[in-house]
Amino acid sequence: MASDKKFVEEITSMEEDFAQWYTDVVKKAELTGYTQVKGFMVIKPAGYAIWENIQAELDRRFKATGVENVYLPCLIPESLLQKEKDHVEGFAPEVAWVTYGGAQELEERMCVRPTSETLFSDFYAKDVHSYRDLPKVYNQWCSVLRWEKTTRPFLRSREFLWQEGHTVHASAEEAEARTIQMLNVYADFSEQFLAIPVVRGKKTDKEKFAGAVATYTIEALMHDGKALQCGTSHNFGDGFARAFEIQYVDKDNSPKYCHQTSWGMTTRMIGAIIMVHGDNSGLKLPPLVAPVQAMVIPIQMKKEGVLEKAGSVADTLVRAGIRARLDDSDKSPGWKFSESEMRGVPVRIEIGPKDIEKGQCVIVRRDTREKITVELEKVAEKVNEILDLIQKSMYEDAKKRMEAMTYSAVTKEEFKDLADHKPGFIKAMWCGSVACENEIKDALGGVTSRCMPFQQEKLADSCIWCGKPAKALVYWGKAY
Repeated sequence: MASDKKFVEEITSMEEDFAQWYTDVVKKAELTGYTQVKGFMVIKPAGYAIWENIQAELDRRFKATGVENVYLPCLIPESLLQKEKDHVEGFAPEVAWVTYGGAQELEERMCVRPTSETLFSDFYAKDVHSYRDLPKVYNQWCSVLRWEKTTRPFLRSREFLWQEGHTVHASAEEAEARTIQMLNVYADFSEQFLAIPVVRGKKTDKEKFAGAVATYTIEALMHDGKALQCGTSHNFGDGFARAFEIQYVDKDNSPKYCHQTSWGMTTRMIGAIIMVHGDNSGLKLPPLVAPVQAMVIPIQMKKEGVLEKAGSVADTLVRAGIRARLDDSDKSPGWKFSESEMRGVPVRIEIGPKDIEKGQCVIVRRDTREKITVELEKVAEKVNEILDLIQKSMYEDAKKRMEAMTYSAVTKEEFKDLADHKPGFIKAMWCGSVACENEIKDALGGVTSRCMPFQQEKLADSCIWCGKPAKALVYWGKAY
């Protein structure tokens, strides 16, 4: 029995060391592997399958809003990158450069894309001529490279997978509407598909994307009380259009500059799933995103008819549209139970000789460990019902935890005390000053503004830090 327990005993408790717990879960669930290139990860089948489900669902939601997929080059000439001053300054420290093609030195060095605003802008300048060409609502699925100093699987790696939407519009109003629309797509996806509750809001000018007029964000809270920026949507106004001469002839026959947006979500969301839902037994995957929704585990499978019946149950589930798998390996049942829990499979189905005699099986929920006995002829119907319950329950649990870890501060002393002793979001009023923002970060050990929520409250008339008239309520917190 000791060998059965070993699979989960190697996980550090999240209460003891959350960072190590996260690393242990990623490693033991075989989501990623290391490479010879420091800071770059291999996404293993178990991790990539989660990304495939994320990608498929996001892509479906994007296309429902009129988005079309394209693909642009991975290299950007330096002269092109330099065209938008704020943008290039924001990304300069993270850029990796290509200086040789084969054995020949390039006439102009090129960067491996950290993001593609400049490439899309150059493309739009050639492709947009008339108001009839607008809007163009494009997205690409690709990888990007940013030379991060400190890396962690999924949360911050030098190369990561993502989607980046880039749209161009005739008016500022259209661009702003698309910016907010895509943020809401992200928020609904996070809550409905990943069971991750989020706060929707606007970034401060200090935290907005380089080159953007406005950046909107969804912020989630992890188990340890740290925030994670899960998706962003940017309104660029006509800044890139002026830098790249993206103009169109309007209905009145006059030339006008276009307005652009950009929005992205990355493999960082796999890290969010782990840190929002996981526990000391490993992953806990919401059913909608889980690559395997039900694992069928035969008990005493060497006995006549057991393996065949277990396989029949798995086939029944698959025919019912459930992502089910049969574990017919030669490991012990106890090991299989632990492994299924570690990998976050939402339900496991146990079936042995006695169950077969009674025409039943046992369904075990990953989230609550509850055991439910069900007749074999009703197994598919019951599993579908339980998967729906788990999806809703995981969201509600995460929402309650976020609400319990969201605090309000109306005095500077209260703000400091919460920052020192209560991990989570802190709601407090702010004057709008970058100087205040910087002072808060320095004084409170890395507490930053996460967003100005769309749902504003008035907790006080004055700024929590400097006492000047307040302009907005801000969610503050430490973040990944």
